[in-house]
Amino acid sequence: MNRNQYAMTTVIIYTTPTCTYCRATKEFFKKHNVDFQEIDAAADRKAAQMIVEKTGQLGVPVTIITKDDKEEVVLGFDQPKLADILGVSL
Repeated sequence: MNRNQYAMTTVIIYTTPTCTYCRATKEFFKKHNVDFQEIDAAADRKAAQMIVEKTGQLGVPVTIITKDDKEEVVLGFDQPKLADILGVSL
């Protein structure tokens, strides 16, 4: 995948240090050359509260992908959904 495809895409992942699925999601992004910003929800109370407000729960990872001004929220390590939103193949 060409990084230019993601020029209009912002990816933010909310994680905790011990989360296995958070690590898997980040590896998925790296494998597909997707730039992302990571926020540690365990260390950032405001981020943790935002997760609860957006999803109704405090589970991680929570990935927020903004693409062409449309926001998608992905709970957990949902490879098919991430691939579909980002336009990458599994």
